[in-house]
Amino acid sequence: MNILIVYAHPEPNSFTGALKDKSVEVLEKEGHHVEVSDLYKDNFKPTAGRDDFHTVFNQDRFHYQAEQEYACEQDGFINEIKHQQKRLQKADLLIMCFPLWWGGMPAILKGWVDRVLAYGFAYVDGHRYNTGLFRGRRGILCISTGGTKQRFSEISEGGTYGEIDRVLYPLNHCIIKYFGMEQLNPYIAYAAPRLQEKERKGLLEKWEERLIEITRDKEWERNLKEWKEKEVKINNVPRGWERK
Repeated sequence: MNILIVYAHPEPNSFTGALKDKSVEVLEKEGHHVEVSDLYKDNFKPTAGRDDFHTVFNQDRFHYQAEQEYACEQDGFINEIKHQQKRLQKADLLIMCFPLWWGGMPAILKGWVDRVLAYGFAYVDGHRYNTGLFRGRRGILCISTGGTKQRFSEISEGGTYGEIDRVLYPLNHCIIKYFGMEQLNPYIAYAAPRLQEKERKGLLEKWEERLIEITRDKEWERNLKEWKEKEVKINNVPRGWERK
């Protein structure tokens, strides 16, 4: 099985880094092929712009989605983006590993989403969610938080930030599920900076168990094989908008 870990934390010795390292250790031990996109280490550029492309569709007006589509047709993405897209294209399982900052992902990871999950590559009109281009594959968020589990409960029940599923809805529903992946329940290490070593070890062990459970799922393995045989070809797909 091919697995891509997209990791976003500036400190290698963080607990988020430990979650990433545990992922690699466990998955490789299970015999899987694992690639890690370490965005901070790789100095991945988070901002989108014309310099994402070797091609130009419209010199007079920059429309990012139109330029992405044209670059897909003309092999016009710069190498930084093409490299990430090739990794994602191979992946059966996508793990996005990051700390929750201000209720969302770090800016560098949001930039990866904006630039790599391009129109024409990750989605096109008529192929989103249940008809997405990455159907049959799975995606999971592996997150560390500064706040406790209690703080991520309903405000009416004494929580501070609101229930965690609501906080993560834009990431789960509008990213992972958007391009057709099966969205797995996130793994969340609550209050990581506040934990003692024994507690952190316990969280890493639970993450190991979760990874083994996911990747040993024989039914998913069979379904994945079937979906790969039915993969959607996006050539000549009707567009719901017109490039201008």
